[in-house]
Amino acid sequence: MKLDVLYEDNHIIAINKPSGALAQGDKTGDVPIVEDVKAYVKKKYNKPGAVYIGLPHRLDRPTSGILLFARTSKALVRLNQMFQEKQIQKTYWAVVKDLPKKSEDTLTHYLLKNQVKNKSIAKKEAFGKALRSELSYKLITSSKRYFLLEVLPKTGRHHQIRVQLSSIGCPIKGDTKYGFPRANEDKSIHLHAKKIQFIHPVSKVDICIDAPVPNDIVWQALKS
Repeated sequence: MKLDVLYEDNHIIAINKPSGALAQGDKTGDVPIVEDVKAYVKKKYNKPGAVYIGLPHRLDRPTSGILLFARTSKALVRLNQMFQEKQIQKTYWAVVKDLPKKSEDTLTHYLLKNQVKNKSIAKKEAFGKALRSELSYKLITSSKRYFLLEVLPKTGRHHQIRVQLSSIGCPIKGDTKYGFPRANEDKSIHLHAKKIQFIHPVSKVDICIDAPVPNDIVWQALKS
């Protein structure tokens, strides 16, 4: 796979992951994109032997956008801690089929993951082992059929954006798992990791990386 590299230095590398690409190996046995990143680094820098690449966060397979990797163990340890301590701000764009009741809002739910179905359940009140999940969103623009939301997750739960938006009657385009009526032809969903902001784990400079949206008619119609 030809990588769309958004940023790279000696310690980190960020790519624009296409929908459908697997971030890390799973039970499917499909080759994950981390292997493409290793091959890219090995070839570009003429690295002998094995190439070290660490993955401090994930993106769902049908989701596109920024995926950040560590090129050194030092960077990985620090990035893991930064994600855990919520020192990294991620901004997502989501295309939904219905207009939210509020043009901007903060959503709080309690999410429980069903391991067998690989799906999360969201409820407004705490229950069982469900985890508190919070995000804020605002309406950016709309077309005749769809609405574009900017989403800032404040926690990092399984399928959080997908299930929380669905819970307010705004399933993401193509996301049949969470209530959209039909799948996209390419099995993608219209959820895109648009921007990531953080302090570099080694150099300590401010980093802000932006990922262009996929080149399909719906994204292109809404992006401006």
